[in-house]
Amino acid sequence: MTGHGHEQHHPRGTAAPQAGHENMVCPVCGRPVGTVVWRRKVLGAFVPAWGPGPCRNPDCSAFAPAESSRG
Repeated sequence: MTGHGHEQHHPRGTAAPQAGHENMVCPVCGRPVGTVVWRRKVLGAFVPAWGPGPCRNPDCSAFAPAESSRG
């Protein structure tokens, strides 16, 4: 058997929402925001968790200016 005819072709779709790949939006203005990743402890092991980052829209009431990495 050469495997011909047994190949399965699946269309590529989007990542599963639980994988954290959905687009995050600001809850106030609805504009897209970046994703922030942090760790949380579950049953003694650290696992990644993610959520919406700060809003960078200066007209939004939830606006958070970008932090400078200089110090």
